[in-house]
Amino acid sequence: QLQLVESGGGLVQPGGSLRLSCAASGFTLSYYAVGWFRQAPGKGREGVSCISSSGDSTTYADSVKGRFTSSRDNAKNTVYLQMNSLKPEDTAVYYCAAGTMRCNLQWGYDYWGQGTQVTVSS
Repeated sequence: QLQLVESGGGLVQPGGSLRLSCAASGFTLSYYAVGWFRQAPGKGREGVSCISSSGDSTTYADSVKGRFTSSRDNAKNTVYLQMNSLKPEDTAVYYCAAGTMRCNLQWGYDYWGQGTQVTVSS
């Protein structure tokens, strides 16, 4: 069964940090670019970051640039999203997705995880 599973979400105070993980099973994640997306209540889905299959190229939304960093460990079939200096507006369900297209924050993703909740609140 091909699937992506996110973990690492939770409740954090403003200014805090979290690291999300996206683990793949049933397929080799190193062949895929991996994106992170988020959706806040009442809002549309937003592309947050993308890391290329090799890990040598990353793309970030302006809203998270300089605060979020995506990385990958292909030996562990896992991609990470390090989130620093978190703000209340970062509160959302975060999803990872994998695709064979060129890295982007919008289209072409074939596999999606079920999401993990991130809440930034004091």
